Amino acid sequence: MKERKFKKVAGFCVAVVCVAMLLGGTAMAAEGDSPFMNLAKKRFSVRQFADKPVPKDLLIKVLEAGNVAPTAKNLQPHRIHVLTKAEDLAKLDTVSPCRYGAPVVLVFSYNSDEEWKHSQEPGVHSGVEDVSIVATHVMLRAAELGLGTTWVNMFRNSQLEKLFELPANEKTVLIMPIGFPAENAKPSRMPTTKKPLDKTVIWH
Repeated sequence: MKERKFKKVAGFCVAVVCVAMLLGGTAMAAEGDSPFMNLAKKRFSVRQFADKPVPKDLLIKVLEAGNVAPTAKNLQPHRIHVLTKAEDLAKLDTVSPCRYGAPVVLVFSYNSDEEWKHSQEPGVHSGVEDVSIVATHVMLRAAELGLGTTWVNMFRNSQLEKLFELPANEKTVLIMPIGFPAENAKPSRMPTTKKPLDKTVIWH
């Protein structure tokens, strides 16, 4: 009799623990403790890079993340130019002050002949959006692999396109310095300086 009572109590305790763990897991995810949210919160714009080359196999892993990104109708109009040679980085420095000494820079662009175009809204097209999704995948995968990046819009698009002899239908969107962060690299702003959801989300 005592043994049966003990088993019932033990079973009840196990059930309670399981429910608590389940609820706890849900609460943790809601509070942003999932692996993805941890990565998203940890990632910051790196503006100080170590004097250390980035292995090609690591770059390929980063680029593969961009390759699985969604694009409008899966047309994949994006292009990523990988600048690693000293002469190419020097050319880039003439059109942007924002390389921050990174050993590699990714130039993101899109082919305007391949992007999706809205048939009923002239001027609405997907190139910039497609590139932005791809670049976000790349940025987060880089952080996961221990690499630092910064998203740079501060460059002279038309001059860069001319310097690297891009086709007339290829439009640049952003450049992304990438490399191992320097030991003293830190975010320029605390990542907690975010507006509350009720300031950016409108429920209908």
